[in-house]
Amino acid sequence: MRVTRHDMMGLLLIEPVCFADARGFFLETYKVPRYRDAGILDNFVQDNHSRSRQGVLRGLHFQIKKPQAQIVTVMRGAIFDVVVDLRPSSPTFGRSAGMRLSEDGVRQVYMAPGFAHGFCVLSDYADLHYKVSQTYDHADEGGLLWRDPKLAIEWPVADPTVSARDDAFPALQDIPRENLPQI
Repeated sequence: MRVTRHDMMGLLLIEPVCFADARGFFLETYKVPRYRDAGILDNFVQDNHSRSRQGVLRGLHFQIKKPQAQIVTVMRGAIFDVVVDLRPSSPTFGRSAGMRLSEDGVRQVYMAPGFAHGFCVLSDYADLHYKVSQTYDHADEGGLLWRDPKLAIEWPVADPTVSARDDAFPALQDIPRENLPQI
């Protein structure tokens, strides 16, 4: 497994070993000792699976009082994955990072608690698998406007399909500090 540390502390790009041949492939998407050796010490308590069609943009979501560490893996298709550092004490607070993830050349993104997460789908469909360190609580969810001009995220989809809820989230400058992830 190859792990690349991003300049935003708490953000990793993971390239698990994939055994492929003419029959298909085998991939271990998570194995505690291997991920602990990479410095990922979170206790993951919930797995999620989402499917979205081409042009869908989801996010940017986060949990406020119970921030989640996440490992995101694209099981089918391709996405542009985005994280935003919302940890007020972080030197990279307010910075975003975007990367392409796909079923080809499987890579995972690990984000420590305190990041907002979103993605847009580049392929016909995309299936994502998320491991999270806190159970989801709708009442604890926060959101950040995906098109916040100060974030300057270069989304690769010109006119994405976005839910009304995601399109109504506030810009970062309009989120009170107490509504940011409590780290």
